[in-house]
Amino acid sequence: MKSNELVGKTKDELNTKLVDLKKEQFNLRFQKATGQLENTARVKQVRRDVARVRTALHKQAGAKKA
Repeated sequence: MKSNELVGKTKDELNTKLVDLKKEQFNLRFQKATGQLENTARVKQVRRDVARVRTALHKQAGAKKA
């Protein structure tokens, strides 16, 4: 996911995306613990996507205050 994909989304859409990514991150951690994880790079991708979504949410919150 690119950060410019998140620019036009609403707060609700971003929150939904964040919840989905957190669920995926949880499932990946379980797969890793049980030895079933095949794509180890996906863990890093999801972690960074979570950070991108949180950054977009904070930018929206800051823009509304100004």
